[in-house]
Amino acid sequence: MKRLTLCALAITLIATVFAAKTPYEAVLQHSRIRGRSHGPNVCAMQKIQGTDKKYFTNCKQWYHRKICGKPTVVSYECCPGYEKVIGEKGCPAALPLVNIFRTLGVVGATTTKMYSERAKLQEEIEGPGSFTFFAPSNEAWAALPMEILDALVSNVNIELLNALHYHMINKRLTSEDLKHGASFPSMYQDFDVHIHHYSNGVVTVNCARLVKTDQHATNGIVHVVDRVITAITNNVNSLIDTDDDLDTLRTAVAAAGLTSLLENEGSYTIFAPTNEAFEKIPPETLTRILGDPVALKDLLNYHILKNLHCSESIVAGTPLETLQGTVLEVGCSGEEMTINGKAIVTQRDKLGTNGVIHYVNELLIPDSAKTLLELAEGSVVTTASKFFKDAGLTDHLIGSESVTLLAPLNDAFKDKSLAMTPDLKRLLRNHILKEKFSSKSLYHGQELETLGGLKLRVFVFRNTLCIENACIAAHDKNGRYANMFIIDQILAPPMGTVMDVLKADDRFSTLVGAIQKAGLSELLNKKGTYTFFAPTNAAFSAMPRADLNKLMRDPKELANLLRYHIGEEFLVSGAVTSHTRVTPLTGEKLELGTRNSTVYVNRVPVVETDLMATNGVVHAVDVIIKPLRWDSRNEK
Repeated sequence: MKRLTLCALAITLIATVFAAKTPYEAVLQHSRIRGRSHGPNVCAMQKIQGTDKKYFTNCKQWYHRKICGKPTVVSYECCPGYEKVIGEKGCPAALPLVNIFRTLGVVGATTTKMYSERAKLQEEIEGPGSFTFFAPSNEAWAALPMEILDALVSNVNIELLNALHYHMINKRLTSEDLKHGASFPSMYQDFDVHIHHYSNGVVTVNCARLVKTDQHATNGIVHVVDRVITAITNNVNSLIDTDDDLDTLRTAVAAAGLTSLLENEGSYTIFAPTNEAFEKIPPETLTRILGDPVALKDLLNYHILKNLHCSESIVAGTPLETLQGTVLEVGCSGEEMTINGKAIVTQRDKLGTNGVIHYVNELLIPDSAKTLLELAEGSVVTTASKFFKDAGLTDHLIGSESVTLLAPLNDAFKDKSLAMTPDLKRLLRNHILKEKFSSKSLYHGQELETLGGLKLRVFVFRNTLCIENACIAAHDKNGRYANMFIIDQILAPPMGTVMDVLKADDRFSTLVGAIQKAGLSELLNKKGTYTFFAPTNAAFSAMPRADLNKLMRDPKELANLLRYHIGEEFLVSGAVTSHTRVTPLTGEKLELGTRNSTVYVNRVPVVETDLMATNGVVHAVDVIIKPLRWDSRNEK
C-alpha cells in the first residue's frame, strides 16, 4: 500500500511539473525523482538482466522491476548532460559544451566518431551550423551484418558519408521537438527520417530507440540511438510487393481490395503473415476464407493496427486496436515481440513511408472470419464442440446460417458421463438458437426459439445474464455468420411446473406429501417465478421422529415451514453472489452465498441446483432451513 501511495505521489508530482511536457520528459523526471537521494542530477535506470538494454524508469516498471517480462537491475547514473566530479556526490557538473564531433566521444558514440572522421564528415560537424545527429551507439555498429558494414566503408567512403548524413538533420531538435508522427528531411537527399514518441516515454527514429537524448553541442545536439538507420523510400504495399516471403499475403491483399489503403498516406502497423504462416492453416479453412471477400478483409484488417508501433516501443503487454475493430495484445518477452502472448514475430521494424511491417509465422484469424465450429474448437468449449459433432449437428456449425450457439464450458461436462442418446441429441439441438443474437440485445423475460422447437427464457440479474439455468460466462464470440455464447452449464429446459418437477423425482416424495397436506399444491402449479429450496427425504428423516410427526399433523405449521423455503422471485445458482438475499413467502430473508462452487442458503448447502420449471426453479437441500437468528440463539 505504501509503495502504491508513493507511486501515486510521484505521478502527481510529475503530472503537475510536466503537464505540458512530452512523455519522454515525464519518464526522465520520474527517473530523476528516484535517483535524487544519490545526489544532484542522478537518474535511476533499469537494465534488463542478461542484456545491455537500459531504460529510464516509469512508476509501473519501478515497482514491478520488470521490462518485457524480464527482471531488471536498477542502477544510478548521471542524467543526460551531466557528469561526476571526483569527491562530490551525484553528478553536479554539466558536460562541457563542445562541437558535435567531440560530443560523440563524450557520450560514448566513439564508433560513430571514428566513421565520421573516415567519411570526411569531421570538418562539417566541427564547423558552423546547427545540426541534429542521431548517432548510432557502438553496439549498433557492431550489430550490423559484416557484409553491410563492408559495403558502407568501401567505395571511397561515399556510401558511409551518405549513411551518416541520413542520420543528420540540418537544425537543432531536442526530444521535446521530436513529436509523435513527425517527419524531418535528412541531410541525405532530403529523405525523411520518421519520429515516433510513445506514451511510455520511448522515442524512436526510423524505429531505432533513442537511448541517450539531448546531448547538447555548440553546433547542435546529439541523440544516441540503438541501431544504424537506413533511408525509407517505399510505402508498405511496395515492401510487400517485392518480398518473395509474402507472395500469399500480396495475393490476399489484392483480392480483399486493400492495395490502395496500403499505398495511401497513413501510419499503420502490419503484422505480415509469411507464406509459411498461410501454409500452417488447414487447406479447407484457408480456401473458405480466401473465397469469402468479407472474411478475407476482416482477416487482413486484423493484422493491421491503427497506429504505428515500432518493436522498441513495446515494454509490456498492451491491447492495441486493429482496423478490424477488435484488439491484439502486443507485448514482449525478453528480446521477443509477442502477439496475443505468442512469440510469432520473426522479423521486426521493416519501415515504409506509411507504416511498419513485422513478419509473423502464424496467421491471426479473428472471430469474425470463423465458423461456429472454429469458434468452439479454438476456445474453452472444446468438449461441447465434440458432442455437437457427435450429435450430427456439424452442418449447423460450419454453414452460413444466422444462428446462436449456446456452448457449455468444458467444466460443465466434468462430472457427467454422457452417452450419445436420442434424448441428448435433442438437448444439444436445443443449444442452438434460430437467430443470431448479441448478449447485449437480450432482455429479461425474452423468449428464444431453438432448432429443437423449444422456447428458452432469458433472465437478467444484477451482474449476470442467464438463459434458463445456464448463465453467460464470457464475452460473445461473433463469427462470420453466427454467434456463440459461452455458458456455465448444460441447459436444462423446464419440463413442467414446480410441482411436476418434485413429483418426478423420488427424492422429494415426503415433500410432495407435505405440500399436499399444507394445501400448497395449487400455488406450485400456477404461473409464477418461485425459487424453492426443496427439502429432500433425507432432510425430513434427519428431524426427530416426534417433531416430524407433530409437524405433519399441523397443516398450518407445515405450510409456514414450507413457505419459508419458497422465494418470491426466480434465482438460478449462477446468479448467486456473496450476500445474495431472497425474500421467502413468509416475508423474512434468506441469506445466500457460494463457497468452493457450492451454494449455501442460511448456511445450509444446496446439494443440487437448477431443477428448472415453467413457473420457477428448484434447488435441493438435505437439511430443513431455519432462520439464522434461530441458529445463532441455539449455538450459544
